[in-house]
Amino acid sequence: MRLLLLERRFLGLSQRTYTKTRSSRKGFFFIIGALVCALVVLIIAVNLNLSSAGAGSTTASTLGLSSTSNLDTVSEDASGESFGVDEGSLLTSATNRNIDKAVDVMKAKEEAERKAAEEARLAAEAAKKAELEKLQARAKADAAAAGLSPVDWTMSQEDFINHWAPRIDAYMAGYPLAGQGRTFAEAAWNYGVDPRLSPAISNTESTRGKVCFLPHNAWGWGQSSWGSWEEAINAHVRGLKNGGYGPMITFSDAKRYCPPNADHWYSSTLYSMSLI
Repeated sequence: MRLLLLERRFLGLSQRTYTKTRSSRKGFFFIIGALVCALVVLIIAVNLNLSSAGAGSTTASTLGLSSTSNLDTVSEDASGESFGVDEGSLLTSATNRNIDKAVDVMKAKEEAERKAAEEARLAAEAAKKAELEKLQARAKADAAAAGLSPVDWTMSQEDFINHWAPRIDAYMAGYPLAGQGRTFAEAAWNYGVDPRLSPAISNTESTRGKVCFLPHNAWGWGQSSWGSWEEAINAHVRGLKNGGYGPMITFSDAKRYCPPNADHWYSSTLYSMSLI
């Protein structure tokens, strides 16, 4: 009997535990199901709202409600694009103008330099012509006073040198200064001095370079010495020009060049010049 009662109590307890457990499971699944349903409803609602918004936007666009905003955007894009094109065109145009201006400035500068150079050349030619005319007039007067033929300063430089170089070479033949005719002639042209003067003085002072009291000093020219005849000839002719002896020595100049014996010095030099 007691066993029967115990069995019934055990079975009752087990049934109650099972019923309670089953009820708990049903509650759990119910909650889960409710949450899932709520989530599905929420997703559907969100989708419906988005679809409605899209449709509304499409409808509004169709009805022209957002046309102003869209046109403004398009207008801004178009104006931006147009501005970009205009800006590029303006930049290119400005660059071209700057280049053209720089080219014009360069051309103007070159033209001004060309004109200045041409004016300088013409001025130099005019000055040279005036100097030669003055030189020619004095050469004629001095030559007439000395009884010598005047030097023709109207020749070109080339003709002048080709005329006098061989005559000086002929005069210097057999002496230390032989072969220096061209050097004498070029120096005479460059400094406007009678081409016969320096060769003639070399004969008066040193017998055309035979008796020099200093190296290559064939003219008794101060206390100077030189390393070559070419250097010495150019220095002597330049000294005659700067000392005021050219284009031909006069008797007053002979007194300055050789004060102790001006008469003999002057006559000897003129005679030598007549031989060239």
